[in-house]
Amino acid sequence: MFQNIGLPGLLLIAVVLLVLFGKGKVSSLMGEVGKGITAFKKGVSDGSKEIEDAKAEEAKDVTPAEKDKV
Repeated sequence: MFQNIGLPGLLLIAVVLLVLFGKGKVSSLMGEVGKGITAFKKGVSDGSKEIEDAKAEEAKDVTPAEKDKV
């Protein structure tokens, strides 16, 4: 559906958005989109760090328990 838009079509869409919403509204909207992307990336990296920490914690405890010793 969107394969044939091209550069002129994107420019037309940008002009229509500026006319309908104004420069300030479009600018604030793009700022919110940027904050959302940043928060998403931070959440993904925090989640992967938690998984790595859990795997590292499991790998640390390889000694046998006291009752297993003879």
